[in-house]
Amino acid sequence: MKNKILYLECHSGISGDMTVGALLDLGADRKVLEQALKSLPLDGYSIEIKDVFKSGIRACDFHVKLDAAHENHDHDMEYLHNHALHDAQTQIQHTHAHQQEASHDAHAHQHTTAHAHEYTIAHPHHQEASVHDHCTHAHEHTARNLNDIIAVIRAGALTENAKKLAIRIFKILAKAEATVHGKRIDEVHFHEVGAVDSIVDIVAAAVCIDNLNADAIIVSPLTDGQGQIRCQHGLIPVPVPAVAAIAVNEGLTLKSSATRGELVTPTGAAIAAAVSTGKSLPEEYKICKMGFGAGKRDYETAGILRAMLIEPAFSDTWDTILTLETNIDDCTGEALSYTMQLLFEAGALDVFYVPIYMKKSRPACLLKVICRPEDRTIMEAIIFQNTTTIGIRASQSTRTKLERRILAIETPWGMADVKCCTHGQETYYYPENDSICRLAAANKTGFPEMYHMVQAYARDACRSK
Repeated sequence: MKNKILYLECHSGISGDMTVGALLDLGADRKVLEQALKSLPLDGYSIEIKDVFKSGIRACDFHVKLDAAHENHDHDMEYLHNHALHDAQTQIQHTHAHQQEASHDAHAHQHTTAHAHEYTIAHPHHQEASVHDHCTHAHEHTARNLNDIIAVIRAGALTENAKKLAIRIFKILAKAEATVHGKRIDEVHFHEVGAVDSIVDIVAAAVCIDNLNADAIIVSPLTDGQGQIRCQHGLIPVPVPAVAAIAVNEGLTLKSSATRGELVTPTGAAIAAAVSTGKSLPEEYKICKMGFGAGKRDYETAGILRAMLIEPAFSDTWDTILTLETNIDDCTGEALSYTMQLLFEAGALDVFYVPIYMKKSRPACLLKVICRPEDRTIMEAIIFQNTTTIGIRASQSTRTKLERRILAIETPWGMADVKCCTHGQETYYYPENDSICRLAAANKTGFPEMYHMVQAYARDACRSK
């Protein structure tokens, strides 16, 4: 059975709304999405889904429409890039600073009348307030911590897979924000990513990905722009700090372009990091369906995210595997041998050791375990309980497996089990070790000779049918 692969092509960057639009255009069930969003304990928004044209290409626009109290101007290009606005902000800040200095002796914390006209400039991904006409008071957004957001997600009528994915995306964002601001994850209070529109974007993306039920998800390198973008404290470089932190923490691959501006948002980067199960497409594949998601900002680039459902051209099967590894320099060989036995009994796909040298030139071993992602907890428990390691690294990837079956073949030397594997138009035959050992002993023949005789016989017998 051929596997279904979801491919996200991020040549124009990626954001939360672009992702949702592309997945809906690809075939994610709109009714399932709408029901899931309605079940969340959130208000102050509505959603609009429509077709738009970006660079002459029809794309799906997923728009979270906020009421006045929640508007964040994320797509206001003049707000993001207008230098006159920046100059006005600087002038007001300087005026306020001089007024504060002049009044310091009278009252260190007294606000001058000019302060009543101050407004807050905030990056769309760290939004604390809204700016209206560059001069009105700010509308403060609700700041939420990670536990608050997790509670919102868990309260919704989502599948367990969709809930887990949405929570994983927010945890990636929390880790990035903690890195940028030098805080613990539990100290981080989200602003833009805790705002209504970002919760909706992330939950919607998780619901759509779960609904499409792909066997693997491949994400291309994330193409970002260059230059600077406005934030709460002035201008910051692209990629913005949160995106850069996600790239470091999660091993994302970024690609620079000539476009001046932010193409990859923290929400988009977090989604890419959370869903990706691999980086390489099959060498040959068939495109089953395409979808296009529209971005809101107008840059020189097309501003679309293309999503594709593809199948390998050959009959290989794909699945997702997890590799666990740890360096151990103070554990006995007997303990390691027993650990390997337990890991295999618990369902590990493979377990092996690699000789290494560690600190102070100590001989040691690298323990590597390949397992299914759902078996991670039991595998780590076995390793911690039976070795001296205090840390385990994990990485997820896709695996290509040839279609296989075991054939029981009557040969001139006796019955033999032969593994039959298919790749494209080619079929390969691999006699099972136990069968060859038994036949070699019974026929008083060397192992290599018996192996090749059984292999050739099985190949000729199967091809003649």
